[in-house]
Amino acid sequence: MAQNNLRVIVVGGGAAGISAASTARTVNPEASVILFTEFEDVAYSPCGIPFVHGREIPNFESLFLQTSEHYAGIGIDLRLQTIVTGIDIKNRTVNVGSDVFKWDRLIIATGFEYEKPDIPGSDLEGLHYVKNIRRAMEFDKILDQIKKVVVMAATPLGIEMTGSLAHRGLETHLVDEGGWIMSKVADPDIVEPVQKSLEELGAKMHFGTKVLEFKGLNGKAKSVLTTNGEIECDVVIVATNKVPNNRLSRQAGLEIGATGGLLVDDHMRTSVKDVYAAGDCIEVIHGVTDLPIQGLSGSHAYSQGRVAGANAAGDDRSYDPVFIPWGMVGGKVQIGGVSLGETLHKALGIPHMVAAAQGISRARYYPGVSRIRVKLIADPKTLRVMGAQMSGGEGIKERADFLAFTIKRGATLKDFAWMENVYSPPIGALMEPIALAAQAGLAELAKRGYQPPKFAGAE
Repeated sequence: MAQNNLRVIVVGGGAAGISAASTARTVNPEASVILFTEFEDVAYSPCGIPFVHGREIPNFESLFLQTSEHYAGIGIDLRLQTIVTGIDIKNRTVNVGSDVFKWDRLIIATGFEYEKPDIPGSDLEGLHYVKNIRRAMEFDKILDQIKKVVVMAATPLGIEMTGSLAHRGLETHLVDEGGWIMSKVADPDIVEPVQKSLEELGAKMHFGTKVLEFKGLNGKAKSVLTTNGEIECDVVIVATNKVPNNRLSRQAGLEIGATGGLLVDDHMRTSVKDVYAAGDCIEVIHGVTDLPIQGLSGSHAYSQGRVAGANAAGDDRSYDPVFIPWGMVGGKVQIGGVSLGETLHKALGIPHMVAAAQGISRARYYPGVSRIRVKLIADPKTLRVMGAQMSGGEGIKERADFLAFTIKRGATLKDFAWMENVYSPPIGALMEPIALAAQAGLAELAKRGYQPPKFAGAE
């Protein structure tokens, strides 16, 4: 079929799906683009939901980014509240009940589901999963009528919900099997200020604690039974890990990777010709370990969707391995980083050294100055920086973005120790905290008599 009569179908209306559809139309304005989503809306920010619950954002309407009419205006045929029931690879069709739609290029962006707790009581009313904005609107009304909440799992979402609900004035309990907040990815010294901040808001922490059962009365959750006792509650927020939603893809015979995500190449092509995929349903390569990972942020899904949509429409774009800049607010503390921290480097047996220091966000005499702790994780031989973690009151996001960009390009501790930085009392201190951390690491190496290569990190 001629390229200007291309039929593109997108399954999924999240960040990956909507960016894929929009990009496909931009690259090939003559293409026919249909997007199917089971939900009532597209183009809103689910990441903002916790902050509406916490009253930091005034209303849910603020989270909508575009209207359905906007996408219709740019030529995307949106099919809301429409469930794709099957994908036929051989005949190049998707099924929606008894209806059949032909495609020349298919983009799968079916997203994620939360890992469902395999314990008694998982079917009780009162267990809430933060995902769909319409359900969040309904849940917000319930929050006006209750007093006690249990949040299951200290994931980023769990931390945000804990802080938001405590800020709203609810008695909030955070329960997690790990020894500290985000123990699978974050270092304990980095997240310690977050825990203190949440406790100052009134939240109660239960670490090293496993949820055994949701107990109910008349079909509604009334308490959570744990290895450390029973916690009474009115509702439970289930903030467990995200798992890829790949039921359709498995049935269609697409190849699935070790993480449960769809296998794609650097062009977002799946194992089947003319079928692309993006977002939480796929796995991508980590830039430091070369291992597959999945379940990243909305910004990653958006970028992957753009690559998938562009290539499906006839372009030639690639997606690089990820170094994962991340950041968030826990209580009143910002934390973030790039790639892996000290804990994961140890767990994976990756040789490394730690360069750490504490600096300040502004001139020490300027109102609002806050402390920033920076940890750089570097290769002990080449001094090439492999990851970072940070905590503080402001500026974490910008540093994480900068570090991801420079780490990807092979920057070393020496590079960071002698980096340029902005000095302006209201926005930046004389000494950049990243530089201080690198200098501390080099000073420690000098004490040990280590002489780094003259061109450390060069290839």
